[in-house]
Amino acid sequence: MIEARGLTKDYGLHRAVDDVSFTIQTGEIVGLLGPNGSGKTTIMRMLTGFFSPTAGGCSIAGIDIGESSREARKQIGYLPEQVALYPDMKVAGFLTFVAKVREVTGSVVESVEAAIDICGLTDVAGRYIGNLSRGYRQRVGIAQAIIHQPQVLILDEPTVGLDPRQIVEIRGLIRKLSGLATVLLSTHILPEVSLTCQRVLILDKGRLIAKDTAEGLMEKTAGQGETLLRVQAPEGEVLAVARACDGVESVEVSERGTGGELCLTIRAAVGSDVRPAVGRAVIERGWALHELSPKLLSLEELFVRILDGAHRSDG
Repeated sequence: MIEARGLTKDYGLHRAVDDVSFTIQTGEIVGLLGPNGSGKTTIMRMLTGFFSPTAGGCSIAGIDIGESSREARKQIGYLPEQVALYPDMKVAGFLTFVAKVREVTGSVVESVEAAIDICGLTDVAGRYIGNLSRGYRQRVGIAQAIIHQPQVLILDEPTVGLDPRQIVEIRGLIRKLSGLATVLLSTHILPEVSLTCQRVLILDKGRLIAKDTAEGLMEKTAGQGETLLRVQAPEGEVLAVARACDGVESVEVSERGTGGELCLTIRAAVGSDVRPAVGRAVIERGWALHELSPKLLSLEELFVRILDGAHRSDG
């Protein structure tokens, strides 16, 4: 449904996007993840036909953007990071205007009503856009992107600037839209990936450095030789007992809770599972075992590790 083939974009001597290739299948929600300045917006502008690539190409629904830009754009709904809305127009009137510009097939009225319903704009359809909250304006932006029922939705930072409640609402809306179109969204917010997307493409300095599911990337960090132990026990004794278990290399207290609860980080050789031995030792002494699990990296830690690995391979 979306195919990027060696996309490259130069601005003078600066290479903003460097030989990026990927494919997104019909119905997927895929996140384009990277820090600010990593090339996410530039890639989206090339996919939507706003920028021509310096090298490479891309196709939408099997239509090459470079060869048939107008036909390809008909298949795309685009929400830029700064969506252009008319504050002096009412929501329904603005969407009617967009529908006519988009030359929607069938009834304009029905297309507008459908977009208003899907995006939860019924209560504000008669209000001026300039009087809406940031969250509702973002919904209007998404509504204008789907008004012509595109096969592909490209959303650039769809939750930026929203409050926590609005973010949850927009995430839910994006998941609902996946049943209607293939979705590519960009973000620099890591939780956005695990809560919204099925797959993630990770960018840094214009290069694609990793692609996987969010769960798959997290699984790659399992077995790093760290185990999390939460236990109700005397600190000195539990440290001594854990350190004496086979395979344990070191034990540190990472958190001290109320009522004597301790959180310990146990390090062992990579691939060595010390949980059975530690669990038995804790239970034999009658201590309350609250948690014994592999310690996984957070998405933030994972992202830093992936970037560090990519930079080392370059060196």
